[in-house]
Order: sequence, then C-alpha cells, then structure tokens
Amino acid sequence: MLHVLPYLVAAWVFLTGCYGLATSRNLIHAVGCLSVCQAATYVLLLAVGYRSGGTAPVFSDIEPGSRPVVDPVVQALALTDVVVGATVTALLLALVIQIAKRHGTVDPDELRELRG
Repeated sequence: MLHVLPYLVAAWVFLTGCYGLATSRNLIHAVGCLSVCQAATYVLLLAVGYRSGGTAPVFSDIEPGSRPVVDPVVQALALTDVVVGATVTALLLALVIQIAKRHGTVDPDELRELRG
C-alpha cells in the first residue's frame, strides 16, 4: 500500500485543484487553483522517478549496474515542469491584471463582454 501512496496524493492534489477551479468566483483564485493542479504533476514525477536506495546517476566512482540509480530524465522533466508552471502562472496573473484594469472586476460572472 505504501508504494501507491504518492500516486494517491498526486491524484488528491489534482482533484482538489480541479474542484477549486470549477467552483472559483475569482480569477486570481482560479489561477491559484491551476497552480495547485500543476503541483500534482511535481508529486507524480517524483513518484515515478523514485527508487528505493537509489543514488545520483553519476558513474565516476562505481561500476554501472552495481547500485540502483534514479532516472535523470524524470529529474529533468520535473525541473522543466517547475519552470513552465511558473511561467504559465505569471502569464495568467498578468492577464488577470489587464482584465481588472479594463473591466474593473475579477469576477468571471460580471465579465459579460467576454462571452461569445
């Protein structure tokens, strides 16, 4: 059961963010909930890349195959995920600022001009 726990935590964090996103009545809150959904991918990548007793994938002092190592691709994906998440959050907050300047509100229900 313990090996499934990180996946359950990732699913719970993702569903919590989705629930907040669906029930949000504020654009800033919606951006925060989207960031929570993004945080679930960090937990998922950490769960996928974890190996019990694993070491850094540097083979300068050991012979390959003698010890388990963690996957460096998952580490690179997690770092890329952090950068993309920060960029998306910053862009969405900038858009919310522009909406607040032009329309005077951040409530999605009051933005009637944006409906198609």
